Amino acid sequence: MKNNCDVIIVGAGVAGLNCALHLPKNKRALIICKGAPEESDSYLAQGGICRMQGEEDFADYFEDTMNAGHRENNPQAVECMIKSSPAVIDGLLNIGVDFARNADGTLAATREGGHSKNRICFHKDCTGLEITSKLMAVVSRLDNVEIMPQTTMLDLICSGGECIGIVALDNLSGEVKNLYADYTVLACGGIGGVFDYSTNFRLLTGDGVAVCINHGVKVEHIDYIQIHPTTLYTGRQGERSFLISESVRGEGAHLLDKNFKRFTDELQPRDVVTSAILKKMKEDVTPHVWLDMRPIDRVEVQNHFPGIVERCKEEGYDVFSQPIPVVPAQHYFMGGVKSDLNGRTSMQRLYAVGETCCNGVHGANRLASNSLLESLLFAERAAADIAANYSKLSALPEGYEGVDAKYANPEQLLESYKKLILEKIKEKK
Repeated sequence: MKNNCDVIIVGAGVAGLNCALHLPKNKRALIICKGAPEESDSYLAQGGICRMQGEEDFADYFEDTMNAGHRENNPQAVECMIKSSPAVIDGLLNIGVDFARNADGTLAATREGGHSKNRICFHKDCTGLEITSKLMAVVSRLDNVEIMPQTTMLDLICSGGECIGIVALDNLSGEVKNLYADYTVLACGGIGGVFDYSTNFRLLTGDGVAVCINHGVKVEHIDYIQIHPTTLYTGRQGERSFLISESVRGEGAHLLDKNFKRFTDELQPRDVVTSAILKKMKEDVTPHVWLDMRPIDRVEVQNHFPGIVERCKEEGYDVFSQPIPVVPAQHYFMGGVKSDLNGRTSMQRLYAVGETCCNGVHGANRLASNSLLESLLFAERAAADIAANYSKLSALPEGYEGVDAKYANPEQLLESYKKLILEKIKEKK
């Protein structure tokens, strides 16, 4: 399977799909994903995607992002993201993404914690599903792109300081293959699967970060992990935590203690609200706090948050007549494989985009609804950089024809990656 494609993209979320969409049509791209394509956190994003509300909003949006990130952000990355946001939204509109509209037809905008104004485009409470499914539909029709689900990256193949492909496992047949390409793009999501409580799909265990650590590719801020303040409390372990969107608090929901009294400003950045909740839980000796959606207009709740209403109903809660129990859970990874504004890593021919990478845009704490924007933009920039600087691999070095025996037990190898991620996090703490 030597040189079976020009570009391998590991991951089928918005970053991987948008990268493939913007590659030249004469380049053959292979997208692999660890599970089914729908098992990507991109599909789970509820709140929305940020858009600068005119040039006069730049300074405020910039400050909101920097403040949320504790000013550890890369200012160049933040500026690039904000100024590019209108074009990113326009691109999504061009492929049929259906954002909410005002009565006059203009794009509606909501507000979330850490934002000084309304600037978040949304589709009900399933913005990620709307964007990712529309991207998938477009990319699936491309003649130059193949999508290979149920395929797990086990390792990078490196030679002479370059990435020349990946070792991949066919999850269904158990076959391990060497897949070679001129360029490899890691877009394989976050690390939530290594935690007991996370909003992430369980299969997202930081494999991309782990293999880069093993090959000496620069990784940055592996301990920068965001905890989302509000996930639905069920008391059950071992399952994905259900997110209660930041937009719920942005629209006016209140956080309440065991005595049903407000105890914090709900519109502070996520890490601040999380700390307040954890402190209150400790003081009250309770496993959760309460989130009251009743201050929001009933019609607004029904129209904006139908998925949340239905899930709460399934768990026995009527959001229109009672508060719901919520608890913080791991949500997002601000660290990752170090990359520049074009997605380049410290290894030649290897790119990293989306939650897998750390380009500094989020700093130490991501501002709400910047994730989809960041993933889409820098994936597109990576595709443009690959196209502008394209060069073919030279002949493969000897010894790369076969599959190494160390991949004979894939499950054990993947488990070692999870342990490596946790060890590195502990080292930084």
